[in-house]
Amino acid sequence: MGFAGIAYGLWGAFPLYFALLDSVSPVEVVAHRVIWSLVFLLIVIASLRGWASVSSVLRSTRSVALLALAAVAITVNWTTYVYAVSTDQVVESSLGYFINPLVSVALGVVVLREKLRGAQWGAVSLATLGVIIIGIGSGATPVIGLTLAFSFGTYGLVKKIAGVDAIPSLTIETAMLFPIAAAVLAVAEINGSAAFVIDGLGITALLVLLGPITAVPLLAYVAAANRLPLSTLGITQYLTPTVLFILGLTVFAESVTVTEWSGFIVIWLALLWFTIDLYRHSRRPTRAQELEVTEPT
Repeated sequence: MGFAGIAYGLWGAFPLYFALLDSVSPVEVVAHRVIWSLVFLLIVIASLRGWASVSSVLRSTRSVALLALAAVAITVNWTTYVYAVSTDQVVESSLGYFINPLVSVALGVVVLREKLRGAQWGAVSLATLGVIIIGIGSGATPVIGLTLAFSFGTYGLVKKIAGVDAIPSLTIETAMLFPIAAAVLAVAEINGSAAFVIDGLGITALLVLLGPITAVPLLAYVAAANRLPLSTLGITQYLTPTVLFILGLTVFAESVTVTEWSGFIVIWLALLWFTIDLYRHSRRPTRAQELEVTEPT
């Protein structure tokens, strides 16, 4: 659970960083995220002498195809997220990440045949009700929220199926996206709209630092995805939208209706229910452990 906490906590705090890049277009920000993440990861791999692991993944057509799909999903997610922050829609982005665990749980059950206990089904149903209440309160289809939820839910599923270690998988994903990102920045330079260097040393430094800031939580997430059931990983994701929701209310001064408040409270109760059930079963000995205890020495 430690890796999941690091990933989701950092993702929740991202609006504070992206708010400093309001003068840069969301597409250019995403392009810089790709390029500097790749640079950072190449440095990490060189330091760890991990080229063999990357080569091993590249020899698998199945792994490369899955990572290509993951690259598409994470690009959609990144672009939508940066756009939401730049247009002061942080609360709606939090709604997306509240829906996201429901998507992950559903994918875990439908695609990976993971099983939920009765209490877990109850918690998921309650959380679904909360999302419906929020949608009613907002009075419109939450396009940003739904896009964030399904793009990242798909990303998590593909990464789970691929089962590739964090560093080589993320390196290959960003390498696949590099030509597109480079083309985007080249067009921005030609049009005179590029922020890199032109907007000053501060903006330039913030864009370069997008590399480690993007890579670290993603590496932690992939490590968690390879260690936890997708259903458990999905419910842990509520940390990110909770932080986003708090930031939207306090730092970004966004408004929330009474109905939306009710929906968020219902979702938090569902999270509490799921967490208590998970804790109780983690403390309960498995059948194999019971046999080991009762078996005569």
